[in-house]
Amino acid sequence: MQWYLVAALLTILTSSQGILTTLSQSNGKYKYDYATIPFLAELLKLSFSSFFLWKECHSSSPPRMTKEWRSVRLYLVPSVIYLIHNNVQFATLTYVDPSTYQIVGNLKIVTTGILFRKLSNLQWMAIVLLAVGATTSQVKGCGDAPCDSLFSAPLQGYMLGILSACLSALAGVYTEYLMKKNSDSLYWQNVQLYTFGVIFNMGWLIYGDFKTGFELGPWWQRLFNGYSITTWMVVFNLGSTGLLVSWLMKYSDNIVKVYSTSMAMLLTMVISIYLFSVKATIQVLAVFLVLLLD
Repeated sequence: MQWYLVAALLTILTSSQGILTTLSQSNGKYKYDYATIPFLAELLKLSFSSFFLWKECHSSSPPRMTKEWRSVRLYLVPSVIYLIHNNVQFATLTYVDPSTYQIVGNLKIVTTGILFRKLSNLQWMAIVLLAVGATTSQVKGCGDAPCDSLFSAPLQGYMLGILSACLSALAGVYTEYLMKKNSDSLYWQNVQLYTFGVIFNMGWLIYGDFKTGFELGPWWQRLFNGYSITTWMVVFNLGSTGLLVSWLMKYSDNIVKVYSTSMAMLLTMVISIYLFSVKATIQVLAVFLVLLLD
């Protein structure tokens, strides 16, 4: 599969991620426990990767698999980071609309650039322009009316969005290092990553039970409470996105990944205008122009 096809599909899935998550809400709140979404998405990715690893193991040329614990344990780190990132993502979308989430989320390009340290002067200039554009796009124009807030969304939403972007970049760079440090099968690497993902997300659900004193019962009895078709689409979207990202980490690099997801900003904005009556300000359109010029 060509990398640009994967990047294009990732753009579509990323643009629909925030939109589907917002559509799954009712009056700005989740009817379901959003901590169950990452758990089911990790389970989906683990099942998919396990199936194809099984097929590879029964092929004429068995895949390479490094099974030493000192190698396997490295997959603990990105699993924990993705656990935090996925839950922060759902919390962020209770404060901001999908297009704002995509704009703020594109600050991951800045973080990735800092961690990468392999960029040309032109690429650094593009990253700085994007960061400035993302910031100014959220400044609210009040005209002659008094402004009670400088920004167009609650401050909590921006703080969570920035945290989400930083976590995404950190996990992406570390995952790329793991994927490329040896010639192991992609599916074997995924199985390690998603096994820890399932374990940690299950642990998070158990922690939630103890935190609430089991008022709503154990997590497995209410796993699908409040689920709708849209909620299942969120699960499938999150799982599919993770699989595509792991492919890009193995056969391409993080810069391709973050720029392909950043292109989702334009598509998200267009759809958000139609679905959520979001207004496209001059600042936001300027960010799109900067992104296209990059």
